[in-house]
Amino acid sequence: PEGGDKSWGEAWGLSEPGVGTPWRLERPPEEELPTVQSRRWARALRALTTVLLFSLILGSSLVLWAYIPGCRPRPCETLVCWNLLERYLASENRNVAPCTDFFSFACGNNNRTRNSFQELAEENKNRLRRILEAPSSWHLAPGKEKAFQFYNSCMDTGAIEAAGAGPLRQVIEELGGWPVSGNWTPLDFNQTLSLLMSQYGHFPFFRAYLRPLPIPPHTPVIQIDQPEFDVPLKQKQEMKIYAQIVREYLTYLNQLGTLLGGDPSQVQQHASMSISITSQLLQFLRPQEQRRAQGKLFQVVTIGQLQEMAPVIDWLSCLQAIFTPMSLNPSHFIAVHDLEYLKNMSRLIEKELSKHREFLQSHMILGLVGTLSPALDSKFQEARRSLSQKLGELTGGPPVPTQPRWMTCMEEMEAFFEPTLAALFVQEVFSPSTQSAAMELFTAIKDALIARLQSLPWMDEETQREAQDRITKLQVNMGAPEWALKPDPATQEYDDMQLGPSFLQSFLSGIRSSRARIIRSFLQPFPSHRWHVSPWRVNAYYSISDHVVVFPAGLLQPPFFHPGYPRAVNYGAAGSIMAHELLHIFYQLLLPGGCPACDSHALQEALQCLERHYAGFPLPSGISFNGSYSFLEDAADTGGLAIALQAYNKRLLRYRGETTLPNQDLSPQQLFFRSYAQVMCKDPNFQDPQDTHSPAILRTHGPVSNSPAFARHFHCPPGAPMNPSIRCQLW
Repeated sequence: PEGGDKSWGEAWGLSEPGVGTPWRLERPPEEELPTVQSRRWARALRALTTVLLFSLILGSSLVLWAYIPGCRPRPCETLVCWNLLERYLASENRNVAPCTDFFSFACGNNNRTRNSFQELAEENKNRLRRILEAPSSWHLAPGKEKAFQFYNSCMDTGAIEAAGAGPLRQVIEELGGWPVSGNWTPLDFNQTLSLLMSQYGHFPFFRAYLRPLPIPPHTPVIQIDQPEFDVPLKQKQEMKIYAQIVREYLTYLNQLGTLLGGDPSQVQQHASMSISITSQLLQFLRPQEQRRAQGKLFQVVTIGQLQEMAPVIDWLSCLQAIFTPMSLNPSHFIAVHDLEYLKNMSRLIEKELSKHREFLQSHMILGLVGTLSPALDSKFQEARRSLSQKLGELTGGPPVPTQPRWMTCMEEMEAFFEPTLAALFVQEVFSPSTQSAAMELFTAIKDALIARLQSLPWMDEETQREAQDRITKLQVNMGAPEWALKPDPATQEYDDMQLGPSFLQSFLSGIRSSRARIIRSFLQPFPSHRWHVSPWRVNAYYSISDHVVVFPAGLLQPPFFHPGYPRAVNYGAAGSIMAHELLHIFYQLLLPGGCPACDSHALQEALQCLERHYAGFPLPSGISFNGSYSFLEDAADTGGLAIALQAYNKRLLRYRGETTLPNQDLSPQQLFFRSYAQVMCKDPNFQDPQDTHSPAILRTHGPVSNSPAFARHFHCPPGAPMNPSIRCQLW
């Protein structure tokens, strides 16, 4: 104590100096000597107690000092952590208070807008590029060297420019020629259509593909769907915008005709008729929402029945050409997504065949040129890029960047050589130790969800047991399909792939080879799950039909995941993504009537609370929020973050030795939330109308502000935007 004149008792306020103890008793004179002796013993005892207490404190301090390095987070000084720190510093804005605007704190660097998912996708393409540009580094199985040869051929722009439009004119001649060129030998319409679809990958009037049905037993079936149109015309579109789009598309078609050597006046007429055919086909389309409301997302019919309803197409011969070596007959069942469209399409083609057969041929040829433009010379590619740019400006879409040649070639490689690229990509970036670490994280997230299900106030006990059972029976595919993780070196993937003499011919051979490979895979015994994404993609998903959740290797990469990262990073980023996908297993419970045995009042209160919670945050000008449209994703975001945090907290209780990023004043818990926000970094001023997620700002602010732990660890004052007085408990 200061001054050194207080006893231990005085120092702790147990007595007052200079004042006798109030309960002190007067003693007779004969007891004075023993009292003095007793006091001496008391002083000795007090001194001994002081020494013992000091020794105990000193010993405890030494013990604590020995354990502090294991408890206090130490900086991660590895290269991967320094690289992660560089990413964080490049995106964050420390001038913004995290309790006020956590999205801007993490993602608000004014010098550069970073989209974490897009950047990761581009980095994965760069990894593939490095693989393809160093073929000598790999031991290739027989046949797989064709992938490298194709890439080199695609990159040989000198040879492609020298060939010009010659290879394309040869393809057109194989289809009977083009009326505008004057060299036209009309083939049977169905013969031309079969060649277009089976040999050249162009589907001008409808799409046909092989895919499992979306309902049990999920058997593979031929599906007939609407075509994909180059021009974004809509049934309900402002006339001024409609006219501008038509003008731009007409300019593009005229350019194609000129590049093919057509007479400008004839090209103009045929291009106008092609737009007229496209416009009429677009009028026949019915939006998916309308078909869903009518309970007609698809109808199962036989090929013979479809022949009667849309007779102008020779369905059996066309489908047989596309899906060789399948054996088809009129009794074969197929799934049709919009039967009314096919009926109207058949009538339109029949009318055009009787009056303007040459215009129908031009329509198919011009569409084919657009499909093949990636394999043509720079004049065709520039015409295509210019069209995309101008249509994007008219429809409010994002700008179309001029991408380097290697990226164009990579996109074609993805379609034609996926087996080879998948095996090489996994070998490069997803080692067994990385897969093991990812599975360990997923197990922790899954266990946290199972534990959390037991405390949900709106879920009854029976539903809780069923939900836990569904989680227990869930399958997980991590990294890549089995065939990529353990490729068969004896497999000859590309026997039917013929390279040259021009790159266009190699491109067309790739179209045929990849389709045949897909068909062969569907004809084999049905596996437990067919991946919907390539291993280098960044899209995780839950498959309802197979009850499997998929996390591709391309997603489990920096900055979302790395075995050498601080665990707070992996749990906050990859862990929250995993929990988000797991919650999609139960999306049906959140829909009206989806959980009859649950407390519907408590559930609706939680859902309405969450919608009000999200709607309370300000958004940039021009960005809208529709809670009824995004509520399933909002629920998965908010619950995913809470489950990942619960799993991380459990991990902290069991293990010591946490690390954090160097030169940062972030605790592990703060780093957890910081890493979650990094996942959501995206241009706040852009909104994709087709995206069912909330805007990026809400995907950050909604979940973190609903977490009391965030406010506690960032010391947010009550009433701050990230520390509201009311929070919602859905998951």
